[in-house]
Amino acid sequence: MTLLELTYRNVKRNFRLYSIYLMSMMIGVVIQFTFTALMYNGDVMDALRNRNNFQTGVAIASGVVFLFIIFFILYANSFFMRQRKQEFGMYLLYGLNERQITLMVLYESLMISGVALIAGFLLGGLLSKLFGMVLMNLMQYDQVISLSFPIEAIVSTAALFVLLSIIISVQSYFSVNRLQLTELFHAKQKSETAFRGSASLAILSLLLIGLAFFLIGSGKSSVFWQDYAMISLVVVTVGIIGGTYLFFRQFTGWLLGVMSRSKRSQEGNRVLWASSLRFQVRGNTLNLTFISLFSTLIMLLLCFVAVNYKVQFEAVGRNLPNDLAFQTLSVDANNRIDELIRSSGHEARYHLTQETLVVDPVTPMSEAVDNPEYYEEKMLLVSEQTYNDLIGRRENKQSISLAGDQAVTLAQGSDFPKMFAPGEERPFTVRLNQGEASFKLIEKKDYAYIGWESDPVKSMVKKTAVLVISDEAYAKLRPQASTRSFEIYGLKDAKSAEDLSAQAHEIVKGEGDLYYSSFADVYSKQIEGSSLLLFVSGFLALIAIFALASVIYFKQLREATEERRQYDILRKIGVENGEIKSVIRKKLLFVFAPPLVLGVLFSWFIIKYYILDSVQDFSGLTSAVWGIMGVYTLIYLVLYLSSTNVYYRIVQERA
Repeated sequence: MTLLELTYRNVKRNFRLYSIYLMSMMIGVVIQFTFTALMYNGDVMDALRNRNNFQTGVAIASGVVFLFIIFFILYANSFFMRQRKQEFGMYLLYGLNERQITLMVLYESLMISGVALIAGFLLGGLLSKLFGMVLMNLMQYDQVISLSFPIEAIVSTAALFVLLSIIISVQSYFSVNRLQLTELFHAKQKSETAFRGSASLAILSLLLIGLAFFLIGSGKSSVFWQDYAMISLVVVTVGIIGGTYLFFRQFTGWLLGVMSRSKRSQEGNRVLWASSLRFQVRGNTLNLTFISLFSTLIMLLLCFVAVNYKVQFEAVGRNLPNDLAFQTLSVDANNRIDELIRSSGHEARYHLTQETLVVDPVTPMSEAVDNPEYYEEKMLLVSEQTYNDLIGRRENKQSISLAGDQAVTLAQGSDFPKMFAPGEERPFTVRLNQGEASFKLIEKKDYAYIGWESDPVKSMVKKTAVLVISDEAYAKLRPQASTRSFEIYGLKDAKSAEDLSAQAHEIVKGEGDLYYSSFADVYSKQIEGSSLLLFVSGFLALIAIFALASVIYFKQLREATEERRQYDILRKIGVENGEIKSVIRKKLLFVFAPPLVLGVLFSWFIIKYYILDSVQDFSGLTSAVWGIMGVYTLIYLVLYLSSTNVYYRIVQERA
């Protein structure tokens, strides 16, 4: 019998064991081909307005996808090789050498990869169409995505899995070569001793986790983060990582020991699952710690990008509230832009010419706005009437009523907008052409009058600080200051006015370094960018969940295989199948539930106090965060139920 024939008979005879490996390979092919096919899908590329950003983002993400797939497949192969050590020992006994076993593993990998590639290409093509439609929906484009199997994606995916087959063969060679023959025959007979946790270290684990929650829950405006940010960050990191490790190592071991020694330990089937878990504390510690921290990172990533995506749609309008705005030009240039708008298909819904006063701040700009480095050095004073006339044209109306020396600063993007109570108004002084003027700030408003200056290529550039003052104060100061007027347009279908904006921008900049702002310059870049970020993050999270599932799934399969003899003994002494199922469910629940609970709590506290609290005026974000955590919990529940069923089927087999 040739080595190739032996390989074929092995695969055919042990198809149940190989099917787990085949499924792992197929999942890897589907993931890689789906993602790669999107990169070469002509319909997707035709719909995008910022193709370079998309290609750069996808190129970076594809590298991460590649690493995840390598991890996923090698972890599956590690389990596969462990299950076959006795088989390899038999081959060595019959005279095969390590090189021949390695070659046989290579043949097996190539056979399985061939089947996985064919099935994966078919399923991956369908999924690439589905994910392409999801991407277009996120970007709110109406592009139709056709079913395609790009040759570039097929070649690159096939090359990846040929490379993986070679890597797997090398891994298998070292796995077989470094073990002795007697060890191969007794590879499954190793066992651990029951672990006794320390009560003091168990308490320390709870204190570390509690301290991390306390510091996170104190919020970024607390004294801990304002004055001792680095120390707080170190303490939180140690609390989360160290506390989680000690929780699964010491607290779990101590708790199981207490349960085993209690008077009620003989009630029900507690003694069966609690005693079994005590022998697995050492082996489970790193896995459960990794799962908890990994779950935290996955949910943090998804929640952050989902919040960013939902915020962007409204944030673009807040950053650039005017469809088109520019500093008043010469009569000829203004007329050219008017004609350009009329012939563009983006007719003007309204057109206002508004005057402002140009002043220099005397009081530090930080008193009026956050992050003053993003603002021009000059400030604008706008009359209450002028401001309200423009605001009346917008959907989000925030009119102002002022008197005397009262003023409102428009600090769009402020993390901490504030209304100042009577008697607590903030003084603010500006310099005019002749003398100075002082105002009382009664509000710092997260709102924009003219918004960011934009550029068709650079997107957002700078913004101008604006004080809204009373009409009487404006009239009084007007003779003492320079004026600056702006042309402000409301356009039909402003989201798609990139071509109009590019032509208008050339006219404005042809008159000098003047203010120019267009909603369309930023909308496509921000929305496509945030949509791509959400899509890629979701895709990577899906892969990460598969990787996490592989860690849990194969760990449980290995433990179930090693414990078949114990469960066989339980059946022989009269323990019924229903009782065995109950033991397995409780045992795995003790393994699955704590990492999920810790992961949800860690991620929720961080998201709540450091993201959601900064965007409180955006609606629907908390629901989106809980939705993501709910979906993750549901996936985790399905994984738990699947693991209990597989675990039970394995222990039902004769040892």
